[in-house]
Formats: sequence, C-alpha cells, structure tokens
Amino acid sequence: MSQLDDKINQHFAGLVVRKDLVKTVKGNAIVPTYVLEYLLGQYCATNDEATIKAGIDTVREILRKHYVHRNEAGLVRSTIKEKGRHKVIDRISVALNDKSDAYEAEFANLGVKKVVIDSATVKAHPKLLVGGVWCIADLEYMFTEDKNATPWILASIKPIQLSHFDFDGYLQARKQFSTDEWIDLLIQSVGFNPQMFGKRNKLSQLVRLIPFCERNYNLIELGPKGTGKSHIFSEFSPHGILVSGGEVTVPKLFVNNSSGKLGLVGYWDVVAFDEFAGKQKKVDKALVDILKNYMANKTFSRGVETLGAEASMVFVGNTDHTVPYMLKHSDLFDPLPEKFHDSAFLDRIHSYIPGWEVDVIRGEMFSDGYGFVVDYLAEILRSLRSHDFSDRYKAKFRLSDDISTRDRDGINKTFSGLMKILYPHGEASDAEVEEVLCSAIEGRKRVKDQLLRIDSTYPAVRFVYLTNDGQEKSVRTLEEDEYPNSYHRKVATESASDDWVAQAPELPAAPPSVAVVSPSVAVAAPSTAALEQLKEAHLVFQENQRGVSFDKLFGPYLAGASRITITDPYLRLFHQQRNLMDLLETISKQVGSEDEVSVHVVTAEDEFNGDRQTENFQKMANACTGIGIQFTWEYGKTGAKDDRDITTDHGWKIVLSRGLDVFQRYELNDVFSFTSRLQQHRQCKEFNVTYVKIA
Repeated sequence: MSQLDDKINQHFAGLVVRKDLVKTVKGNAIVPTYVLEYLLGQYCATNDEATIKAGIDTVREILRKHYVHRNEAGLVRSTIKEKGRHKVIDRISVALNDKSDAYEAEFANLGVKKVVIDSATVKAHPKLLVGGVWCIADLEYMFTEDKNATPWILASIKPIQLSHFDFDGYLQARKQFSTDEWIDLLIQSVGFNPQMFGKRNKLSQLVRLIPFCERNYNLIELGPKGTGKSHIFSEFSPHGILVSGGEVTVPKLFVNNSSGKLGLVGYWDVVAFDEFAGKQKKVDKALVDILKNYMANKTFSRGVETLGAEASMVFVGNTDHTVPYMLKHSDLFDPLPEKFHDSAFLDRIHSYIPGWEVDVIRGEMFSDGYGFVVDYLAEILRSLRSHDFSDRYKAKFRLSDDISTRDRDGINKTFSGLMKILYPHGEASDAEVEEVLCSAIEGRKRVKDQLLRIDSTYPAVRFVYLTNDGQEKSVRTLEEDEYPNSYHRKVATESASDDWVAQAPELPAAPPSVAVVSPSVAVAAPSTAALEQLKEAHLVFQENQRGVSFDKLFGPYLAGASRITITDPYLRLFHQQRNLMDLLETISKQVGSEDEVSVHVVTAEDEFNGDRQTENFQKMANACTGIGIQFTWEYGKTGAKDDRDITTDHGWKIVLSRGLDVFQRYELNDVFSFTSRLQQHRQCKEFNVTYVKIA
C-alpha cells in the first residue's frame, strides 16, 4: 500500500474500502456504487488481504443469492414461493392505494407489485414514496383465494444506508491529514486516481460534492461527453437522485396539485438533471417559472399554500462545440434548451463547472487505493448541510462593494461548501482560505460573464476581493485568459468578426523581477521577431490552460544560438524524456540546413532505471546526428534541487519553474489524438517561465 493508504487505514479503520473492489464484485449487477460499497463496507473494510479476499467472496455470494436480476425474476419469485421466505436486494418504491387506504410496495427488478407495507415503515423512510430506494428486504409468500389480496408479504425492509456515524471522530481524524493528502483521499473516495489529476481538476471534482453538503445550492456543468459529469449524482449517495432532463414535470419535481403529493424536492437532498442540454428539447414554461422561484426563494406553491424545501439543483449536459466557437457565436450556455437560455433562470445558478477542462474518463483514471465507503461520506456531507462556513474568509478578506447581492450569495455558498468538504475541522491557513475563495469567485464569474453577453441590461461587475491591508486582487476565468478577444464580446449587439482567435500582446519590456501575470500570452508566446527585439519577461500559466507549445514558448529565444545548455534534474521518466525530444524538435526548426547547434543536457541519473535512461539519451543523440544537432548529456550536479533552465551562448537564460514537465498526463500512444500529436491541444500544469538577458 502507499503511504497515504496506510494513513487512511490507520485513522479511518473500518470506514474505508479499496476502490477497485467495486468493479471486482459488481459483475453484471445494475446497482449504484453506494449499494455495493455498503456491502463491501460490512466485509472488506480492512487492509488485511486475507480478510478482503474472504469478504469479496462473501459479497459475491450475497449478490448471487439475493440481488434480483430482471431476467431471473421468475426464478426468484419461485424461490420465495417454495421456501416461503427469502431475502432480496432490489429497488423498492411505495404508493398509496386510496381505495384500500393502504400503502403498497413495488419491487422494480422482481416485478412484484401491491405488496402491503405498514405506515410506520413509510413514515420512517419517506423516500420510498418518491423515486424509490435500494433496500434489503425479507419477502414472504402465502397463497390466498381472496382475489383482492396479494400473496406477497413484506416481513422486513432495511434501506441501504449507514445507520450511525461519529462526526466528532471524523473531524479529529481530518486533523491528521495535510490538505493535499485530504484532497487525494476524497478523490479516491469518489473512485478516481488522484495522480491522474492536477489540483484544479481535483477541485472541480470536489465542487460536484457541494450540493450534498450545502442546502439549496444551484450548480451547472456543461462539457464534452464522457467526462463523468453525472457519475457522482447517480452512484455516490442515497440522498441524491438523477433524473432525465426530458422526464421532469412540475408535479414530479414539486407538487401534484390534484393529489397534494409532494415531488422530488420535498424528499431528496440533491435533484440532478441529466442530459439537460439540447436546443431542440421541448420544455414546459411553467416548469421554468417555478424553478426560477424555487432556486431564488427556496419555496414553491401547493394551491394557496407556500412550501419550502432544501433540495439542491444540479444541471449537467453535453456541449456540441468548442469553447472558442461558443464564445464567437453565442455564449457558454449555448447548449441549453431555448426556454432555459433565459437570463433570469441562469442568474439563479451559483457556480458553473467548466466541464471542457475535465479529461474524458479513461481506465487508468480509476483508483485502486483506499477511500471512504461512499455511504459513510454521504452521511457526513449530509450532516454538514446544517453548518454554515460562508463567513470563514471575512476575517482576512472581503468582497468588493461592486459585487451584487446575488453574485455574493453564489460566491458565499460555493465557498461554504468547499470549506466544509476540505476543512470541516475549521483549520485552514490564510493562503488555503484565499485559494477556496478564488475558486468560488471564478465559478460565479463564469455565470455572470455569460449573462452580460446574453442580456445587455445587466451592469458590468468587477470580481475583486480585498485583503485586510487594502490590496485589491481580481479573479479571472481561464477562458478569459485563453480567449481575451472573444470572451467579453456581446454577440447580440456586436457583429462577429473573424478575428476571434486570441492574439497575444507583445512581450512586456519588464525586468525579470516584475511578474507579468498574463496567461493569455501562452496562446502566442514570444513572437518570431528579430533577436534584438526580444524582451525580458515573466509569464505565468494557469492549470488546465491550452495553447502552449515549445515552438512559441522557446523557439524565438533559441533561434541563432550555436550552443544550448538544458539543466533539469528530472529527465528520468518516459514522458519527461519525450518532452526533451519535443524541445529538440523545436530547436531543429531554428537550425538552418547549413548550420549546426550543440545541445548539452545536465540532469540527474535515475537510481532505479539508469540503464534505460542512458539508452533513451543515446537514441536521441543518434536521431540528432543527421539534422545538425550535436546532442550530449551528463549526469552531474544540477545545482539547487529546483534549478531548471535553458541557457544559450547568445545571451539568454530561460528559467523554468517546472522544467520541461509542463503538460498534464495524456495518452502518449494514441496516434489518433490531437492531444498526443500537437502540444497546443494539451492541458498545462501550473507553471511560470522567466526570460533573463545575461549578456
């Protein structure tokens, strides 16, 4: 086990499970993850391999005997008849039969209906009345000649969810983990390998959890297919329900005025709309109007009576176009049905997750480490709904007076939710609080900036916060920095031009000590101007930013050099050496057919795979021989541990905060992926580059 997994098992013994076990036991059982992890938590919540193996066998046996497959429902019904009584795992829903004045249960997979269930059970588990609940139930069979009576008798029923937990113990255990360790534990808990995600993408995954711990939180995520947008809402918690966007009606969601029966918002903590996007979808305008009122005021009407509810609303859908295309032709809410593409409705949304930044889910992204049994984490998050962390930044920071009340509410609710998820024990440094605040502001700013494009009556807002000493700090979205020329265009009032591609400004004539924080420069880094026109500069790039390539970043500063020295202690792994090969390709483009350039690499030897490292360097040297590059390398002292730079013999030093390892993981061997073939399509890690004139 990893060091983190050891620590997780030490402080949360019996409450965590190895995440790859779910796939191992699931087989062809169509059940949510939390159902399987409930069973795994009973038998496999340990790090003892023998116990885990025995537990897996037990869970498989339970599923084999008691989980009802629809195509085997007849066999299970026969088993109950012959045995008289049998335990089943099935999704059970309940309805009131007003003719007989009795509640009747329906077993979804078993195909059994009109099973009488007592009122006390229904009162104890009201979600049975809306949408249904996965349960372990004892079902009996007793034949009767009464045609109005059913032979099926419900002897006992137990919803699959945690019965109790120690919240104070959870807070105490949280104190034993650093912030990065805790984030990785949470990412593993939702089933993903944290090593495959950058910090920004990890936070995006965790923002998806906010509706479970924050009352009346309104969230939207639009992005490409296959990024796992709906996974958490369908698999993660027994307190959330995922419904198809096309199946939602006013009675189903709020109240049936003819019967008085409450809808989903009256019983569930989170109601998520799947496949919410689609311009051609028909939408009931009455539903939109009631949603507007509910999302703003937390209330809805039943006849003359006004009712309140605490359900958070989540809207997830697919985009049909790229971000720059949407910014050129419409806005980032472009995929929504026409009646939902309404500024009053969209203004109720507290945060917008940029789904296009989340990578398409691949097999290696799933975790085999330890994480919380999800129904345990679901209960913890549910208990946090009664807490309010929205004021935790106000001792050190304050929002600008320009920010409206509705914008402020969105920021505060997102901030509160993230703080509850990351720092439930209330201990966070000023820098950590500031990071969460910036993330909350960006999520709301993404909503408001699109509203300004859709509706010209909205006043412009400066999303700025201030420190206690009066320092003003602005927050920008990543799209704003990547596509500055098209981001703020008001499509409705301005004619579209072809000049929508972000044109980078000339590099600033600033000394290296001055930080020019302008990620948009990455779209077109140093121009191909003459060498004497190059300027010193410091560039900062955000995580997930695209448009960066070595040609733009380094090419102009390497042109004309006859000797280049690359110092980077981390050229050991295959992807790091591939980055070096990419840089050699950039250098080759700067070398004339009649010229030669000497490239010398200083790095540290891999103590475990030094032979392979040397072999790869030799392959590079062989490849360079015929194209005018004399490639050499040495294993030696690279100076300070973090010294990473490129130095030329014509007077430039390029200081690299991360060396050449600036791109996030991607599939190296996928020849049909532009991410693999072209650097500008890859997402970046957070890094900075400083250009220094040394001669």
